[in-house]
Amino acid sequence: MSREEEIQRIEAVLTQIVRSGIDEEALLDQMDKFEHGIPYTRIARPCTIGDGIRVIQPEEFQQLEEIFADAAAQGRVTKFVPASGAASRMFKSLQAYMNSCDNGDSQVPESVMKFGRKFLHSLKRFAFYDALQEILTRDGLNLNELLESGRYSLILKYVLTKKGLNYANLPKGLILFHMYPEGPRTAFAEHLAEAAEYARDRDGVARLHFTVPPEFSEAIKMHVNEVCSGFVQQDVQFDVSYSIQKESSRTLAVDMENNPIRTSDKLLVFRPAGHGALLENLSEIGGDIVCIKNIDNVVPDHLKPQTYIYKKVLGGYLVRLQKYVFAALEQLEQDTATPEDIEKMTGFIRNEFGITPPNEYGTYTAEQKKKYLFKRLNRPLRVCGMVKNLGEPGGGPFWLEGENDSPLQIVESAQVELERPDQKEIFDASTHFNPVDLICAVRDYKGKPFTLMHYVDYDLGLITYKSKNGNELKALELPGLWNGSMAYWNTVFVEVPLITFNPVKTVNDLLRDEHQ
Repeated sequence: MSREEEIQRIEAVLTQIVRSGIDEEALLDQMDKFEHGIPYTRIARPCTIGDGIRVIQPEEFQQLEEIFADAAAQGRVTKFVPASGAASRMFKSLQAYMNSCDNGDSQVPESVMKFGRKFLHSLKRFAFYDALQEILTRDGLNLNELLESGRYSLILKYVLTKKGLNYANLPKGLILFHMYPEGPRTAFAEHLAEAAEYARDRDGVARLHFTVPPEFSEAIKMHVNEVCSGFVQQDVQFDVSYSIQKESSRTLAVDMENNPIRTSDKLLVFRPAGHGALLENLSEIGGDIVCIKNIDNVVPDHLKPQTYIYKKVLGGYLVRLQKYVFAALEQLEQDTATPEDIEKMTGFIRNEFGITPPNEYGTYTAEQKKKYLFKRLNRPLRVCGMVKNLGEPGGGPFWLEGENDSPLQIVESAQVELERPDQKEIFDASTHFNPVDLICAVRDYKGKPFTLMHYVDYDLGLITYKSKNGNELKALELPGLWNGSMAYWNTVFVEVPLITFNPVKTVNDLLRDEHQ
């Protein structure tokens, strides 16, 4: 390569970085993480009932629901749904089964074969059955005849590819999930129905925000507008906003020797940085009380009422906590807090947020205690629903080791050094699981939005291993949205029933009773 070509290559890379908005310091930090790794999170013990997880008694429900209903009526509530994910994983096993039908591959695992057979034998139970029939009929094909003649590969092509429904390539939110007498609903439609119930203000406006993939943003907006216009409750208006993951949140991809991977024209390769990249999206919606729930965790109408109860109870608990916090902060700011008030505030952060003040706290002057309490209370707040752990993969609630600023955290298995027997034993003893059912308060006591990026533990994150064009690579995920991105929030864990957690990880999950 000539000197002139080398200069042109460097200029092209610099232009790429500038246009992406990625900070130079962030790039250097990413390279350092690849080189030196990311430290493991040290867990002390799992959160359990009475030790980090509280149970709200039924006699409190009505009051908490009323508290939340009042906040919703004031227009304070927004539903935030990460919906950027593709449905490719949902149809991964079905794709493998289709390939085996095409190639006659006898090496396909029996689990994949069973999955494919179950899907085909249960086709009529899926909400997209009629849509599949319609598109086959359009092309002069009969679904029953195809099934009887064993032309399974062709049927699956009409389900998975652009030849038909194209489900393997669509966002998960556009998949038809549930059937109703008036027609099927997508996951997007189900979230709209939920928002109409608990996020509606006194003027009948329900606010939602979806994060969406850029290539499908217009299709999603058209679909959501269509659902909104046909919504059966005429006294509901939807205020729906959208955002995409920012290009500036993408992270470098490197090879196994930690050298940046380049494209054929020598530009750097950047990859999406996981759901932690959505923190900026959450910050920019200007919300007040925000309900966060994944796109695939929805149920049909007949099961929704119980999920609504717990959503409102969690929200009411958050608003009640927030009311105390705001009053305490005003006392501290106005310097009207008495020694008795200081003692109550100290007990509050200990009992509600699990925070143990420093050992030397007893020797602090009154002024030092006030400064400490103000700093600890003036933070974003979240109340997180937790379900009993039935072996689902993913994270759960834990106490962290040592004197931690925020000792209660949601920790993923990848964050824990499971090779260490003591850490594995603690992780395996977890009694509860994180279903991503969060109610968040993201404004301070003066009504000003918190700068959420100030409450991230940037030392966290994950290094994952991927492949591209047959070559292995390493990718960096930012601190997870409900893990490191909320590391320095004040946190409360509350047990909620399993009915509130009904994710659709594979297409056959839609055959479960909860989705029928």
